[in-house]
Amino acid sequence: MAKKDGPTTIKKYANRRLYNTGTSTYVTLEDLASMVKSGEDFQVFDAKSGEDITRSVLTQIIFEQEAKGQNLLPVTFLRQLIRFYGDQIQALVPSYLEYSMASLTKEQNKLREQMSQTFGSSTFDAMEEQVRRNTEMFERAMRMFVPFPQGSDSTSESQPQPAAPAESESAKQSGDLNALKEQLADMQKKIDELAKPKG
Repeated sequence: MAKKDGPTTIKKYANRRLYNTGTSTYVTLEDLASMVKSGEDFQVFDAKSGEDITRSVLTQIIFEQEAKGQNLLPVTFLRQLIRFYGDQIQALVPSYLEYSMASLTKEQNKLREQMSQTFGSSTFDAMEEQVRRNTEMFERAMRMFVPFPQGSDSTSESQPQPAAPAESESAKQSGDLNALKEQLADMQKKIDELAKPKG
């Protein structure tokens, strides 16, 4: 099929059927997953309202893959994601995850090559280094997100805040960072398991 400019349009109808306007055929979530893996970009629109529902459909694909036993997302990671909803650092999470995945994608060919040559510690040393760099980036972003010390004079007059809750919030953020580090370590273990020869 000849490549065309822009993403392929997928329409979702009320009966939950998905229609690929590029090929004029009905497709399944599995077909869309294959398109993602092959690098083909697409957008999904509700056929009736015209609303862009790409995010929810991609989420459905992930749920389907997880339900099949292809568990990429550790339970601790999923719990922490839920905790971030409504949290003051929620706005940072998408950028951090996008950066982390982009870094992993960039290094994936090198990692595959190392895994095919050896299942020794060198591959996972490289993964550990990548996790460390991503964590440092996130911590720097956190410091930029909260640039002023809590309880400073500039805010205490207009919005007085007790010292104890501020300390509690600081401890909570520190706990969130530690949890995120643990989740990244869990992801490394998942890669470790994938690298083990089957049989």
